[in-house]
Amino acid sequence: MDKLIEYSRLRINSVNTDFKRYLWKEINWNNRLIAITGARGIGKTTLLLQYIKENLAQKPGEVIYVSMDDLYFSKNTLVDFADAFVKRGGKYLFLDEIHKYPNWSQEIKNIYDYFAELKIVITGSSALNIYKGKADLSRRAIMYNMQGMSFREFLELKYKLNFNHLELEEILSNAHEIIPQILDKTKPLKFFEEYLRFGYYPFFVEGEDDFNIRLKQTISHVLETDLPSVENIDYGAVHNIRKLLGILSEIVPYKPNVLSLSEKIGVSRASLLKYLNLLGNADLLMLLLSDTKGISRLNKPEKVYLNNPNLFHALSGGPINKGSIRETYFFNQLNQSHQVTSSRIADFTIDGRYTFEIGGKTKTRKQIKDSTNAFVAADNLEFAFENKIPLWLFGFLY
Repeated sequence: MDKLIEYSRLRINSVNTDFKRYLWKEINWNNRLIAITGARGIGKTTLLLQYIKENLAQKPGEVIYVSMDDLYFSKNTLVDFADAFVKRGGKYLFLDEIHKYPNWSQEIKNIYDYFAELKIVITGSSALNIYKGKADLSRRAIMYNMQGMSFREFLELKYKLNFNHLELEEILSNAHEIIPQILDKTKPLKFFEEYLRFGYYPFFVEGEDDFNIRLKQTISHVLETDLPSVENIDYGAVHNIRKLLGILSEIVPYKPNVLSLSEKIGVSRASLLKYLNLLGNADLLMLLLSDTKGISRLNKPEKVYLNNPNLFHALSGGPINKGSIRETYFFNQLNQSHQVTSSRIADFTIDGRYTFEIGGKTKTRKQIKDSTNAFVAADNLEFAFENKIPLWLFGFLY
């Protein structure tokens, strides 16, 4: 344990606290058990270390950060580790990549029940489903899901430009007053293309030139390590999921023909739908569902998208369609805190209330002219005009 304590202090002391992800302000850190899920590479580990450094640095003997892929846990149980930590005076236990530890849910439940004085924070893959564990953690853990960086956060991290996040209703009703305040500080269109290429994952700060190499490695780790550790799938399933992702990356947004796609992959219809959902849970795809309520939502999605624009540049071997990038960006940014479903007359319905058509600067309202609460989110546009709003502005929602 001494080595783990030493490693913990080194990690805490070395973390930079200048920039913090949006979730920092949303978490109630007073809860006894907090679970933070999210895609690999979006900053969950950094968030933990920053919180410890800024709030618990004066209590070094009471706090520890450990990653569950440490070799220590190949010979020691998590419960025994927690017991020894509490006996040393430990009060704050931060467990990173909990999905790497077998039987994690049962042991976390035991730790929660045995050590009432201990506060526990765990992080895990997006695919981690706390409700699927054998132990009932759903009544004990407060769940948070972290999304990759918004366009607003990208501007703050790379260019030190600080803006408050906006509510959707603010954008829709008051864009013409909000936009000039942003334009006084910067020209968003100047940096928007950068964000679409590499701004969703904060590890771009480690080097923009090799960003796509890092992202490909991240994707491989999700497919080969994270998914098998969360779901009961073998190498053959991983191979088929990788093949599916490769095919979809060339054709998204895609209205799935399940029969055709399952034949290409060489799997059953049921397996294909399962793989689509696994890729969605792992934050590699977004599945656009119908706005129709009921059993139809259990069937195939209306459309399949890559999770975020950065993935196009890492996965696609050919030219990238601008329309696909635009729709993916809008879906991704709205998906963080709003319900995004398909629309019968346009691209998206938001919260069952607003209709959106996505396009370029010259996109008209012709398709939605007879609809109320209908808007165009247009690329390459600086100012809003009537119900036509710059696409980049929806990157300020979190």
